[in-house]
Amino acid sequence: MKGESALHRQHLEKAVLCALFAALCCLATVVIQVPAPLVGYLNLGDCVVLTGAFLLGPLYGALAAGIGSALADLLSGFVQYVPATFVIKGLVALVAGVLFALLRRHLRVPAFLSRLFAGLLGESVMVLGYFTYEAWLLGYGAAALSGMPLNVVQAALGIVVSMVLTSLLLKIPGIARLLSGRKE
Repeated sequence: MKGESALHRQHLEKAVLCALFAALCCLATVVIQVPAPLVGYLNLGDCVVLTGAFLLGPLYGALAAGIGSALADLLSGFVQYVPATFVIKGLVALVAGVLFALLRRHLRVPAFLSRLFAGLLGESVMVLGYFTYEAWLLGYGAAALSGMPLNVVQAALGIVVSMVLTSLLLKIPGIARLLSGRKE
C-alpha cells in the first residue's frame, strides 16, 4: 500500500507538471510573437517544448508540447495548423526526450551534448514536419519551402534557450525531486 501511494503521488506530480508545461508552452508561443516577413511568426514555444522533453521525459514532455502548442495555434487564429502542431510538437518532444535519455543514461554522454544532439534531432522533426504538412496536406507545394528558414531560426532559438533554461531550473533546490528523481 505504501509503495502504491508513492507511485500514485509520483504520477500525480508528473500530471501536474505536464499541465504546467502545456500552459507555459502555450503562453511562450502566444505572448511573444514576432511576425515573419512572408508567413507565420517567431516565438519561444520551442524552448518550452524541449525543456519539457528534457525535464519531464519523452511521454509527459510530448503530451505537454502537443497540447500547449496546439492550444496556442487555436488561440492565435491558426486553426488549420492545430492538428499538425499537436502531432509535430508532440513528436519533437518525444524524439528529443528519447534521444536525451538514451545519450545521457545509457551512453553517459555529458548533459550539455545530450541536450544539444537531442534538440537538433527533435527540432529537425519540426522543420520537416511543417514543410511536409504545408507542402502536401495544405497544398502549398514548393511554396512551403519559404517557411523553412523561419522554422530553422525558431529551432535554433528553441535549442539554445532550452539548454540554458533546463540547466537553470535544475539548479533550483527541489526541482530534481519534483521531476521524479531525474538526475543529470
